[in-house]
Amino acid sequence: MSATRPAARTSLVIALDGASGSGKSSTSRAVAIRLGLRYLDTGAMYRALTWWLLRQGVDVHDPAAVAARCGEPEIVSGTDPTAPTIVVDGIDVGTEIRTDKVNAAVSPVSAVPEVRARLLELQRAVIGQGGIVVEGRDIGSVVWPQAEVKVFLSADPSARAERRAAETGSIDVAGTQESLLARDRLDSGRATAPLTRVDGAVHIDTTPYTLDEVVEQVVALVGAGPA
Repeated sequence: MSATRPAARTSLVIALDGASGSGKSSTSRAVAIRLGLRYLDTGAMYRALTWWLLRQGVDVHDPAAVAARCGEPEIVSGTDPTAPTIVVDGIDVGTEIRTDKVNAAVSPVSAVPEVRARLLELQRAVIGQGGIVVEGRDIGSVVWPQAEVKVFLSADPSARAERRAAETGSIDVAGTQESLLARDRLDSGRATAPLTRVDGAVHIDTTPYTLDEVVEQVVALVGAGPA
């Protein structure tokens, strides 16, 4: 990675969308560090709410039950890209939200309109006046469509599965791939804020690139953006 560090742009918002395993988190955090910006993982917010609902015994496949309870927990997202945190009712759940149980439940929770409305409000409050890299699936389309820089990451399913399996320590790459594709179908097909590449978003297929190379491409997009 280049040692050059552009001056931080305090109002800049970079919207970075893409499917699971496309490299969103690693890229977003590295870009934020490189540019001296804050960082927000919106997916962690959905996972945190899902964790809370499961802990409360709510049937996550019952949209009405989810909608009735989704406004209760306090969810706080830390924005330091070197050590992002996610806290629910005072409990750090950074590890708990990455379990298989949460993985299996987050899509139906994310599809509930009341959930998306509640977390959208929190996300926009965190973004505030800018100076942040925001990753998710609907940042450029719904959360912050006015973002100065919009990026959509993708990767071959096999590459995504290998990356995700490496992250989780799983040896079942084929199973991981099917899980990712199932998540794609749910996220792309939901009625509210589906995963989509918006007009104006720069598409980067991360399959042939290293993380540093992807980061360089995103940073280069910032060069001509407004201060």
